[in-house]
Amino acid sequence: MRVEGQPAFILHSRLYRETSLLVECLTRDHGRIGLVARGVRRERTRVPRALLQPLTPVQLGWNGRGELATLSHVEPVAASFDIQGDALLCALYLNELVLRLTPRQDPHPQVFADYLQTLSRLARGDALAWTLRRFERDLLAQLGYGLVLDVDADSGAPVVAGNEYTYRHESGPVPWTTSTRGVRLRGTALLALAHDESPAEQDLAALKRLMRGAIAMHLNGVDLRAWSVLAAAVSRNQADEAS
Repeated sequence: MRVEGQPAFILHSRLYRETSLLVECLTRDHGRIGLVARGVRRERTRVPRALLQPLTPVQLGWNGRGELATLSHVEPVAASFDIQGDALLCALYLNELVLRLTPRQDPHPQVFADYLQTLSRLARGDALAWTLRRFERDLLAQLGYGLVLDVDADSGAPVVAGNEYTYRHESGPVPWTTSTRGVRLRGTALLALAHDESPAEQDLAALKRLMRGAIAMHLNGVDLRAWSVLAAAVSRNQADEAS
């Protein structure tokens, strides 16, 4: 199979043999794909290695079938997203999340669109926590793991803004009690996430725990490296504010 001019982003690359790279990409029409970029570590190469970096919109061409095809062409579509500081850590988290959750060669054009939109939000300085929660929610939904957020799983009644809930990942929110285990959330938090409305500041921590639990169910018990990196960044920022 030969593909040309496919919109894509590089998620990750690693060394392969003496002069090549193995590159994981998110493409618009083919989903996540693995490519061998042959010879790109040589001093002279027809495929510029500098373009095989995250956060740069590119068009790719490749040949071959199976798990790994061969990269034949790459060209930039636009300048790399100017994302720095904690927002850059968030962008790298997106890459790891897509890499770990999406199967290869499973087309999800909306995932590509959501990823592009999320990078734009990070670049323009949107609130980081809410930006990540929106992407996590939409990614799970596109992969068939969507969360029930606005209906009580026990009664079938609508979630009430003023009530408190916990979340059963196999079914949805249920009323919180003192004997309940799990994340304690206000109905306002669940409804904000369901309706894509910015939540109250006090609800962000609970929503993060909710989404971490939902994602963890599909990671076979292995945490994402980016989670510890983001946690360290939060701790560092809090220490700086207190000093």
